[in-house]
Amino acid sequence: MSKQSHLDSDQNSAPEDANELIAQLQAKLDEITASGKQPYPNQFKRTDYAQDLQTAFDGISKQEIADNDAKGEKTQVNVAGRVMLNRGAFIVIQDMTGRIQLYVARKELSEETLASIKSLDLGDIIGVSGYVGRSGKGDLYVHIEEFNLLTKALRPMPNKFHGLADIEARYRNRHLDLMTNETTRDAFVIRSQVISGIRQFMLNERFMEVETPMMHPIPGGAVARPFETHHNALDMPLYLRIAPELYLKRLVIGGFEKVFEINRSFRNEGVSTRHNPEFTMIEFYQAYADYHDLMDLTERMFAELADNILGSTELTYQEETISLKAPFARLSMSDAIAQYAEGFDMAHIDDREYLADYVANTLKQQVKDVFGVGKLKTIVFEETAEHQLRQPTFITEYPAETSPLARRSDDNPEITDRFELFVGGRELANGFSELNDPADQAERFRGQVAEKDAGDDEAMHFDADYIEALAYGLPPTAGEGIGIDRLVMLFTDSASIRDVILFPHMRRKLD
Repeated sequence: MSKQSHLDSDQNSAPEDANELIAQLQAKLDEITASGKQPYPNQFKRTDYAQDLQTAFDGISKQEIADNDAKGEKTQVNVAGRVMLNRGAFIVIQDMTGRIQLYVARKELSEETLASIKSLDLGDIIGVSGYVGRSGKGDLYVHIEEFNLLTKALRPMPNKFHGLADIEARYRNRHLDLMTNETTRDAFVIRSQVISGIRQFMLNERFMEVETPMMHPIPGGAVARPFETHHNALDMPLYLRIAPELYLKRLVIGGFEKVFEINRSFRNEGVSTRHNPEFTMIEFYQAYADYHDLMDLTERMFAELADNILGSTELTYQEETISLKAPFARLSMSDAIAQYAEGFDMAHIDDREYLADYVANTLKQQVKDVFGVGKLKTIVFEETAEHQLRQPTFITEYPAETSPLARRSDDNPEITDRFELFVGGRELANGFSELNDPADQAERFRGQVAEKDAGDDEAMHFDADYIEALAYGLPPTAGEGIGIDRLVMLFTDSASIRDVILFPHMRRKLD
């Protein structure tokens, strides 16, 4: 292969070809250094972005631009970005906003500049000063007057037509995926918009944003298996947080009556299309509210986000039309079982023996002696109904046994004032009226400890400090957590959570 410009190089080339390309790229860098030039200069100042220029000149014809040029009113710009294509007289660069063409007027540029342009490779980062024009095909471009090589790429870019096709390679090399895959870039732009939109929505609702510890002396706030570490100076175990709940409720006790945290949480669980050990969520608490208030708030939030980001409350997810227009369906867990559990006799909905038999023999799930009616009922719901909840649906009346932090219903102490929101067969949110009776909370914690002693790695510890804080008085409060990663999956039509996490956890790559 000759030492010509490698603008058509393929990241998926055979190893010997890739090594040859890398050697040639390094040789070009060596030539730049030998000529006395700075190979990585930092004096170029960008003043303009690709998409901003495309927007500003939208609807302005080639003739109108030429007329302004003739009047001495050229639009002078400084653009910079990564070289993505070379079309002879035109080079295409990409910056954070999009792409724009650069026009190489060979008769107007010096031999040295033309030689530098000719030696460009895919992936090189350049800065250009010039003026705006439009081609005969109608494409906007920047007419090059000054050219600067800012960074020489020392690795070949992926194939310009196919990008980074291997899914695992995309996750492991997100920098290459972002360079070459417009769908990936768009997904993470939407992710950023979702997070900023949620933040602004909460601030508009008069919530205060706070930060709580990420390392906890006792894992709590959710039922999950934690990651454990050790603090050397204090000689004590610590746990990466599985949820910020218990700290946030202490703030409500202290008088901050509406608080939220957009946080990273960690759960030592399997990796799947719906689960990543490290994930992003928003958790928020509102005094003098109940779980009905939070269901209403969630409907407003989702509709506003969809309208502002996608332009509609109706979206397509995996070829299925989803409507985020309020009101969402609301269904009790028992009603969901009645609707979706095949062959289930609702006359025995509270019969432990019947439930255990159904779970073990019909659903083929493990039944432990410690499982009560509430736990078994929850398993039936999760295995039979959850995946069938396609349109936004609030499931309510969760058993107290599986809701250790939720307030019991005044009408039925066996269930709680709790909901979970499901969209597209996935849980997106979990909320409830908070348990503010310290004696009841202590009893629930003891029940969790019994489950842990019986071998449940996800059961909670007894948090004596939280019980003491609760004794000072938590006003009537409702709280909720929303999985931001899963919400972004919905908004970006992404099948896997790895598609919406910039750097998802992967198995160790074997040599």
